[in-house]
Amino acid sequence: MSSMDLERLKMTGAGRAMAVLTSGGDAQGMNAAVRAVTRMGIYVGAQVYLIYEGYQGLVDGGDNIKLAHWHSVTNIIQQGGTVIGSARCKTFPTREGRLAAAFNLVKKGITNLCVCGGDGSLTGANVFRSEWSSLLEELVEKGRITDTLAKQHDHLNIVGLVGSIDNDFCGTDMTIGADSALHRIMEIIDAIMTTAQSHQRTFVLEVMGRHCGYLALVSALASGADWLLIPESPPQEGWEDRMCSRLEVSRTKGSRLNIIIVAEGAIDRSGKPISSTYVKDLVVKRLGYDTRVTILGHVQRGGTPSAFDRILSSKLGVEAVIALMEASPGTPACVIGLSGNHPVRLPLMECVEMTKLVQKAMNEKRFDEAVKLRGGSFENNWNIYKLLAFQKPSQSESNFSLAVLNVGAPAAGMNSAARSAVRLALAQGHKVYAVNDGYQGLANGAVFEMEWHSVAGWTGQGGSLLGTKRTLPNKHMEKIVETISKFNISALLVIGGFEAYEGVLQLFEARSRYDELCIPMCVIPATISNNVPGTDFSLGADTAVNAAMEGCDKIKQSASGTKRRVFVVETMGGFCGYLATSTGIAVGADAAYIFEDPFNIHDLKTNVEHLSEKMKKDIQRGLILRNEKCHENYTTDFIHKLYSSEGKGIFDCRVNVLGHLQQGGAPSPFDRNFGTKLGVRAIQWISERFQENFRQGRVTVLSHVINLLENYKSNYSHVTILPPPQAVCSPTHQIQHVCWASTGRSSNSPLLLN
Repeated sequence: MSSMDLERLKMTGAGRAMAVLTSGGDAQGMNAAVRAVTRMGIYVGAQVYLIYEGYQGLVDGGDNIKLAHWHSVTNIIQQGGTVIGSARCKTFPTREGRLAAAFNLVKKGITNLCVCGGDGSLTGANVFRSEWSSLLEELVEKGRITDTLAKQHDHLNIVGLVGSIDNDFCGTDMTIGADSALHRIMEIIDAIMTTAQSHQRTFVLEVMGRHCGYLALVSALASGADWLLIPESPPQEGWEDRMCSRLEVSRTKGSRLNIIIVAEGAIDRSGKPISSTYVKDLVVKRLGYDTRVTILGHVQRGGTPSAFDRILSSKLGVEAVIALMEASPGTPACVIGLSGNHPVRLPLMECVEMTKLVQKAMNEKRFDEAVKLRGGSFENNWNIYKLLAFQKPSQSESNFSLAVLNVGAPAAGMNSAARSAVRLALAQGHKVYAVNDGYQGLANGAVFEMEWHSVAGWTGQGGSLLGTKRTLPNKHMEKIVETISKFNISALLVIGGFEAYEGVLQLFEARSRYDELCIPMCVIPATISNNVPGTDFSLGADTAVNAAMEGCDKIKQSASGTKRRVFVVETMGGFCGYLATSTGIAVGADAAYIFEDPFNIHDLKTNVEHLSEKMKKDIQRGLILRNEKCHENYTTDFIHKLYSSEGKGIFDCRVNVLGHLQQGGAPSPFDRNFGTKLGVRAIQWISERFQENFRQGRVTVLSHVINLLENYKSNYSHVTILPPPQAVCSPTHQIQHVCWASTGRSSNSPLLLN
């Protein structure tokens, strides 16, 4: 959203009142949604009310409905659960309960309601809206409100935000809380793997999700689990034998542990529930393995929200307010969902009905249809899981070989992409080579053949196990060609950042001189800077934002303890402001200085004045983020000295350079899953090129260079092929930043003012 768009929205809500409530099961990120709705509502000039304890608070009224101010939602974005409370209300589903709720809203002048909850909560909101006129008529008849008051509040606008860790709502790619729940699950799986490996144990993990297998499915993909049981696609008859055989083969190949993931709603083909205890007893009886059951339970609902959930909730909250401001009496109730990394408005009841159809399909044992009804993202995840889980190394060779290498700085998810690529290529009969240290290693002949178990356990490993360097191929072209010829390499899969992208372009341009380079080349974007041209997301960016966010959360806590302190935090990213802005939104920073949004000394002075005013009130801390190359002259040191000087006597200032901690840590669930999918898609593309371009005993292509880009525009798996000449002409070739979608990029965004 641009500064002009924000300016246009100012005061569009003057004279209007809105309320926000959270209902049903709590989900991490709800507080970020409440904060975004509150602040955006105030920004547009509306009165904003917080309704405490969900629908119960709406029915009870009184102190449960409170007028909110800007600072009412300060410092809640990092908290889990919901600070305004949630309750299962037995009264609201009744006519009497809704009558009391309508009376309480009319008393406050509220005609706009934002509900954050699951499908049950949103269905209740729609019923409330449809009955609004008759409820007011009844209140007039009973003498509780006047006819004039009823006419002034003759319609109710409803907007829904889906808060559910289960990610079971149709129409949106992700629901609020699902990513954070995956973080909790992966943290536990990573911890369990260490003890399981020590004792050669098998662990059966039961994850939440009710009748939706999303959490179990993505956890299995992200952890490389040995077996998975989900309700949407129950296993075929005889699954017990196949599962035990799989576990046995894994152990004979050298594995010291097995992980089985069971969704809490898992069933067999006849509809009979499959419990984690049943699976454990089966493994013990058939194989005699030391087996343990871990039921994760409500741990999955707890903890601090992930960066993805904080940013998602903020985006959706802003869009919810805009939707309420633009609504008319004839506008149907809508829900704000996520599609293609952008918030979209969807008909609420259509989405609810579609969600119910999934359960109906499962009840009627139409399981293939149930998977499709879950949406393209779910279906894509399921297909990739089956592709990797049920493949075996090919018994026959294809006569094709490919090399996998990492280039640039380390990024979380590189190993996940390499693992899925290696295994799928081996399953298709290709010979796979790994290259140590990027293009430099390719020039030096640091090439070794990979086997199926060479990549065991790679999914959860951070950094780059293959080793990576920033060296470009131009200076070593002849040696690189010698290595390609020596090992008869038929394709290159390059996983890396801008240097990987630029290096493949150099290889492409050298084709006129070296026939050996006329082979398929594929780039998987992997860099924490997220500056590879043409893609919304690069591997590693999500993990880096989470690392920066966690650091800033601790810094904010420190600032709160010392009082009247401002921290200037420098993030990495080169000329790309993605890390600074995304982290800024996720932690509620006061400002984020980035290369893409030019600023001057006047802007710096304005922010100092804002912080000075802020310190005179209850909030006596500040947080400023600065992208490392946002300005040639206004360096981190300069900003620190300016703030220290101008704020003297009001606040003191400290500097933190986050540095390389942003490159470290275990990959986030998003990056593990993302890397797995990109690795699969890369091999599928390379195999297609092999078949199309095999001539006279070798693969020869003249035009195919691919930059594999995940644009979030087609069920998380959209791939765009960029012709190299266009790529060279891109302005990003000279200055490494990229146009990425993000709400609140401007430093004057209401999402960035704490």
